Amino acid sequence: MVVSIPISLRRQGGRKRVVTPANVEAWSPPKPQVDNTLIKAVVRAHRWRNMLESNLFSSVRDLAKAEKINESYLCRVLRLTLLSPAITEAILNGLQPGGLDLALLTCH
Repeated sequence: MVVSIPISLRRQGGRKRVVTPANVEAWSPPKPQVDNTLIKAVVRAHRWRNMLESNLFSSVRDLAKAEKINESYLCRVLRLTLLSPAITEAILNGLQPGGLDLALLTCH
């Protein structure tokens, strides 16, 4: 994707000022689209990982029983801890790429 914005730079009092053409609408970055389901899953994944690493539960099966959820779902969500820190941060800030959702990240 190529974004082209016609601008000109003018010096005024030693400062640079961006001046857009009069008939062009002001540009602003896209607003964050927070996906609460995805954020909740990432937080749960890290919580479950910490529980396993701190030996609160001896296995994924024991943790799934304690959380009263399906073991395979727990394993799929746990994979979210393997996302790059940049993607995790983007998800938490609502700046994840379009089309990125929990179903896509947890598919087989």
